Order: sequence, then C-alpha cells, then structure tokens
Amino acid sequence: MSIIERVISKLEKEVGNKAAKASGRSKSRIKSDKEQKPVAVPEFDRKPDNGPVLNAHLTDSTNTNYIDIDLDRLNHLGIVTPIQGKTQIAEQFRIIKRPLLTKAFAKKNNNLIMISSALQGEGKSFCSVNLAMSIASEMDHRVLLIDTDVARPSIPNLLGFQTQAGLMDILLGETNDVSDVLIKTNVEKLSLITVGTAHSHATELLASQTMALLLEELAQRYNDRIVIFDAPPILLTSEARVLAERMGQIVLVVEAERTTQQAVNHMISQFNSRANINLIYNKVRTFASGEYYGYYYS
Repeated sequence: MSIIERVISKLEKEVGNKAAKASGRSKSRIKSDKEQKPVAVPEFDRKPDNGPVLNAHLTDSTNTNYIDIDLDRLNHLGIVTPIQGKTQIAEQFRIIKRPLLTKAFAKKNNNLIMISSALQGEGKSFCSVNLAMSIASEMDHRVLLIDTDVARPSIPNLLGFQTQAGLMDILLGETNDVSDVLIKTNVEKLSLITVGTAHSHATELLASQTMALLLEELAQRYNDRIVIFDAPPILLTSEARVLAERMGQIVLVVEAERTTQQAVNHMISQFNSRANINLIYNKVRTFASGEYYGYYYS
C-alpha cells in the first residue's frame, strides 16, 4: 500500500471513530434526559410543607380544572369580590364570617361548615358564595366551596360555569382522586367542587363510609382550609340532615318576612342538641330605597 493510501485509510478511521463517539454521547444524553425527566404529580398528592395548603387543582387556565370567574358580573349580582371596595354587603359578611373562623379550628371538624335553609329560595347559595368569597380574602385561610344540592345545584349558575364531574362522582367511585374534580379559580384562595352527576340515592351516598373518609381527609389534612357545603333545604330533602351529622358548624339562612317562626323551629328541631347552629337573617329591608342586607345571629 502506498504512503498516500495509508494516510487516506488512517484519516477515514479517525473520522469514523469521532462519529461513533459523538453518536454514543448523543445517545447517552438522550437516555440521561429520559431517566431524569420528572414525573408530573398532582399537587394534592404531595405532602405539604410548612403551612400546608390544599392545592388539588391545576393552574393552567386552559384546563377543565380551572375557571375564570367574571368578577364584574358577581359585583352586579351583589356578591362580594376581591376587586370590590368597602361595601355594605362586604361588611356584613365580615361580621358573619368572624365567629365561624374563630371556632373553625377550636374543635375537630369545625372547619366543615354547612349552609342550608328551611325552604328553597331563601338565599342559601347566595350566602354560601358570599361567605366563601369573604373567607378567600383572609390572610391565613383558604376556602373550598362544595355544592351538595343534588336536585338543584346553584353554584355553577351563580359563578358562571358548566357543571362537571364532582362530589357524587367521587362517592360513586367514578374517580378516586379529589384532584380530578377540584376546580381552581382566578380568586387565588378559592377552590370549588361541583355536586357532579345527579343520583337517586344521593342521601345514601352522603351517609356512606366513603363520604366519611372524604370529609376526614378534607377536614384534617390542611390546617388553613375552611370547607363550605352549600346543602339542600332542610325541610325539602333528607340529604342536608345526613350531611349535618358530620359538620362542625351549621349556618341556617332565614328569609326576612317570608320564613315563618314555625318553619324555623321545625328546621332547628331536625338537629341534635349538640349541633353548633348559627342563623343568617337574610334580605332584611333596612332602608326606604329597598336595599337588602343580611344579619348574623348565633
């Protein structure tokens, strides 16, 4: 073999070796990247750090687990919002929430608060949303609002979004992960769970061991979370009475000039003597202009 041929052969070998090494490094990097790629874990499954916060929701606004609440629309409906100034109704719900928050962590499950009324149309859902919005403005608390009115869910209509999988779907075993149904909102400290799929045995589902375990998880896992349940009317369905047995605090909405004393007494008699019951006297006409405000009684 001539000198020229030897040189060419040597150069070809060197080029081939360099290409093989480069290919090896590339494969190694690809493999390493695959090995080191983090696995996406829903935040609900992560153990909280200092000051645990329930974040069983996604932050991507394009995801179905996020809704962008129209706060201007809520203002027009008379609902408290973070962009609202110091209004009469905002002040009323500051008064309403304070004793509830004071007692929320004084006793086991006191951070589970059920809101109901004797009959339909007394303003329980309106009060539920306002109370949740007011608590969401707190420095040290977050709030989870759960719609449990299976027959007539009102939270989606009030907040302006479509009903989706929710509480009933968890109890039916359609999903085992609360993060699948928990909804993040543009109000930073407010999360939601809808009632989900309607079911003829809603009372039995709410009385089930699955519900008991879910409530224990919601009540005990996070030390800054207030959970509000917008429940059906007490005198019209059995679901609210079943739910009340597992609540730490009960708030009953009484409509001024409509709910009779007999209805109020009958409603209160549905609870055991140990129940922590509070009343909101709603739609009180306080001025000649016809504006309505709620007052709190304990």
